[in-house]
Amino acid sequence: MLARVLTASIIGIDGIPVDVEVDIVYGMPRFDMVGLPSEEVRESRFRVQSAMKNSGLEVPHDRVTVNLAPATLRKVGTSFDLPLAVGMGAASDQVPSDEAARYLIVGELSLDGQVKPIRGTLCMVSASNGKDLKGIIVPAANAREAAICTDRPVYGASTLTEVFGLIQGSVDIRPTVSDPAGVPVRRAASLDFSEVRGQEHARRAVEVAVAGGHNILMIGPPGSGKTMIARRIPTVLPAMSVEEAIETTKIFSVAGRLKSDGLMVDRPFRSPHHTVSNAALIGGGSMPRPGEVSLANHGVLFLDEFTEFKRSAIEVMRQPLEDRTVTIARAHATATFPASFMLVAAMNPCPCGNLTDPRKACRCGARDIDRYRRKISEPILDRIDIHIEVPPAEYKDISGTDPSETSEVMRARVTECRQVQKERFRAHPATFTNAQMPARVISEYCRLDREGKALLRSACAMLGLSARSYSKVLKIARTVADLESTESIEARHLAEAIQYRSHDFG
Repeated sequence: MLARVLTASIIGIDGIPVDVEVDIVYGMPRFDMVGLPSEEVRESRFRVQSAMKNSGLEVPHDRVTVNLAPATLRKVGTSFDLPLAVGMGAASDQVPSDEAARYLIVGELSLDGQVKPIRGTLCMVSASNGKDLKGIIVPAANAREAAICTDRPVYGASTLTEVFGLIQGSVDIRPTVSDPAGVPVRRAASLDFSEVRGQEHARRAVEVAVAGGHNILMIGPPGSGKTMIARRIPTVLPAMSVEEAIETTKIFSVAGRLKSDGLMVDRPFRSPHHTVSNAALIGGGSMPRPGEVSLANHGVLFLDEFTEFKRSAIEVMRQPLEDRTVTIARAHATATFPASFMLVAAMNPCPCGNLTDPRKACRCGARDIDRYRRKISEPILDRIDIHIEVPPAEYKDISGTDPSETSEVMRARVTECRQVQKERFRAHPATFTNAQMPARVISEYCRLDREGKALLRSACAMLGLSARSYSKVLKIARTVADLESTESIEARHLAEAIQYRSHDFG
């Protein structure tokens, strides 16, 4: 008898419908699986047979042929165990085949019939869109995650017998409900900018960067507070929208890094070690998986000791920094992952770190300093909007008792500025922040008066700004003006923007 069960596979963060076709005919016992299955999918045969036997179900001993359609898509993962078991049950008349076909089913099986959690459940659920289904069956541990973005009933099952009973109508499983309609409420942060003493210039630059979604590079001697500042940047970012939260949750689900069983509410902060490989940073694998740049989507990617990263690893970020997506091509699939992150980098001014420290002598020669700084290429520096120096903290600032401005106060200004940008770019659906403005939008919203044009002309001549740097100065000036609730860009806004691009890397 032939039976069909609907399941799903994943490409990038998109769920792709997959039909599990099981045909059982009388003959010598044999099991064949076709449809481009990976080795782990082929192994599902043994898990399924043991799970059915240990659950008291009949294991078909005739000739079993399984086809995973479409056959052109490479099938990977253990999520095919449960739909395969249901398909074998339907083909052997243990469950109604017409009822089994009305569910989207995903899940891994243990040998005793327990349904184990899987990665990418939230993405797989999207494969049910546009299909006439009775519900979605997932592992109980993934039920809340699966229910986030679907209005179909989601049934969380703990055992294979529960799944068979649900399809037969003899077991009642209450659907899992998860309503993300409201704006996600972020958890209270354990860090706060009030703990940063002094460094007013760095705090201001960070606020401008966060308000406009600009990338930032901090240069300063060891102990000046670069890492301390960077780790507090997520506390001044505005709360994620529902759409941002769902997209971020999908990425973490695919990567198997989802720590909760519901929607992610905090913006991610990723800080990979400088020994990270290219594939771990950008994503990769035979079936592409997201890397750090995608895990930082809608959040912060912090690269401490920037010059210690392999040059090749830094260079692969060129496309994500520009396009805000990562496309990974493999023989059997091409996956695109979102990578709309804020890059925060920190580095010392020289190999010994003391070049800009007035209290310590630098032991580096001019050649050493030049070689050290050239580890970061001009194209990468050009893609980082704001370059600032973070000087050593003064004793009077460290020991002072005057309270510093809190993250909550800074976040209120940032949120208001982001709201201004949201309204401004309502007619441009692909643009959300000033940093994302394409050329045609820059010309519309970054007009300068005569004084501003003269100032920018002079800066371009003195600093040798590239066309990209020219655009970034205008974008930063637009953000500075927005923070002051000013419609037009004035000379003082432009002057502040220029100083964020004037650091000498020669």
